[in-house]
Amino acid sequence: MAVRKHKSKATGRVTWSYCFDAPGSSRQNRKQIALYGFASKKAAQDAEAQRRIDAQQEHAAALRGAPAAPTSLSALINEFCKEHAERNLAPKTVERYREMAAYLSAALLATPLLEISSLLLTREWNRLRESGGHHRRTKTPRPLSSKTVRNIAGVVSSAFARGVKWGLVASNPVPNSDLPAIQRKDGVAFSIDQQNLLLEASATHWALPIILELSAATGARRGEVMALRWSDIVDGRAFITRSLTQTKTGLTFKRPKNEKARIVTLPPSAIAALEDHRSKQSEFRQQFGPDYKADLDLIIANPDGSLLRPDSISAAVSALFRKLKLPKGTSLHTLRHTHGSHLLAAGMELPAVSARLGHSNPYVTATVYSHVLSGRDDEAAKLWDKFQKRGGGRQPATPPN
Repeated sequence: MAVRKHKSKATGRVTWSYCFDAPGSSRQNRKQIALYGFASKKAAQDAEAQRRIDAQQEHAAALRGAPAAPTSLSALINEFCKEHAERNLAPKTVERYREMAAYLSAALLATPLLEISSLLLTREWNRLRESGGHHRRTKTPRPLSSKTVRNIAGVVSSAFARGVKWGLVASNPVPNSDLPAIQRKDGVAFSIDQQNLLLEASATHWALPIILELSAATGARRGEVMALRWSDIVDGRAFITRSLTQTKTGLTFKRPKNEKARIVTLPPSAIAALEDHRSKQSEFRQQFGPDYKADLDLIIANPDGSLLRPDSISAAVSALFRKLKLPKGTSLHTLRHTHGSHLLAAGMELPAVSARLGHSNPYVTATVYSHVLSGRDDEAAKLWDKFQKRGGGRQPATPPN
C-alpha cells in the first residue's frame, strides 16, 4: 500500500499520507490520488482502502457519462473539500479540515450517509475524547481535547450542511449529537517584565527581535506580521492588508482573517525598532547585491530577502520560551493576547481594542478578554456612583454609627 511517513523538521510532528494511481490512469496519462496529515499509519491505510473504493465508483460513473454522487461520509468530506472549501476558503483552512477529518475512524468514514445518525456520531465523539489521538513517541492512544473533538465535529457538520444543500441527505445529524463541553480557560498574558525579558533575550536571532517587537506592539497575528512590507509602513502606521500562510504546498499570501484590512498606529518603541532593523537589513542587502529579493520588499525575511517559513519562526519562539522558562502553554500568539489584555487593563474602550486586533466585532473581543473586563467591575461601580452625584441623583445613605 502506498503509505508514507512524514516528520516535520520545524515541529517534530509525525504524520502519514497515502498516494495511489487513480483508476484508468496510464503511463502516458498518470493521475494520482493523495491525502496527507493522518495521525497514524493505520489511519492512513484505512482511509486509503475506503478512498480506493470511492475512486472506483467515481471512475465507473464517469465511464457511464455521469459523475458519481458521494455515498459514504469519506466521499462526502472529499467532495465538500474539493467542490466547496478549496474554491471558497484559504488553503490553510482546507488543510486543517483534512487533518481534522483524518481523526475519524475508518468504520465511520466508510458508513453510508443515510445510515449516519446522531447516536453514531455521539459514539464517535466519545471515542475521540477517550483515545482519538496518539502519543508522538510511543504511538499509544491518548485522549483528544474537547476543543479538538468539537473542531472535528465542525468539519463533519459543514460537510453535511453542504450535503443537505446538494440534495444528498435530508438533514444534518451533527447538531443533535452530544458534543463534549468545553471548559473555558482564561487566556494567558505576559507581565510587562516577562515581555521585556523576552524581547531582550531574542537579540541573538536575526529576525526574532522585530517579529516579537511588532507582535507585542500591534497585537497582529503571526501571518500578518510576517507579511508586512516596508511600503505598508506610512507615517508611523502599519497598513495590514494581507497575511502569510504556510501549507504543505508552500507559502502564499492571503487576505487577513475575516477579510478585514486595518490600519494600526505604531508606538514610538516599535518605530525605533523598525529603524534599527532596517539598518541591519541594509547590510544584508549590500552583501547579497543583485541576488537580494528586493522586489518582495519584506520587513521580516531571510538575510537574502526571501520569505521566512511561519512554522519555523513559531518553533524558534517556542524554544526561546522554554529556555526562559515562561509559563507552559505560551506561544507567539500569547503576545497578541498580551497586547489586548494590557490595553483593556489600561482603560482603552472595548470597540477600539477590537478594531486594533482585527476582531470581527466587539463581542468576540469581550468573550476572549472577559477575565480582564470583569476585573474592572469595581471601577464601573465607582464611576456610576460618581455620575449619579454629579447629576443630582439619589445620594448614598449615610452608614449607621
